[in-house]
Amino acid sequence: MELHPNELWLFLDEESATHKKTIALAKSITKHVNICSLRHNKLSKLRWAKLLAMLNMQPKHLFNKSHEKYQEEIARHDFEVDDWLEILQHNPTMIMGPIAVMNGKAVLCVKPKDIYQLEPEGEHIM
Repeated sequence: MELHPNELWLFLDEESATHKKTIALAKSITKHVNICSLRHNKLSKLRWAKLLAMLNMQPKHLFNKSHEKYQEEIARHDFEVDDWLEILQHNPTMIMGPIAVMNGKAVLCVKPKDIYQLEPEGEHIM
């Protein structure tokens, strides 16, 4: 599959207001924005592992630790990496923010403006 050089992928919860803001800011970087809804698309453990490798993060660091379900079911447990990937696979809306991927680089957008980390130097005036 051939991707446009300025194609940006967002893996997010499209029902979250913060994630919607990230979409709007992404469209200021490129007109080639693709949305992967984590509510409607189940990513494989392999896809999660690849995204995490691009982010240079461990799976457990991707979670919003203040999320109610995280506190009730996951906090205070120590899991193996494969277990964390399975938790991500079944609970993707518990991540801290959208994951944006462009030109082989990925960023976790904890704040919507984090999307600008994918932008080539000097192209966005804040």
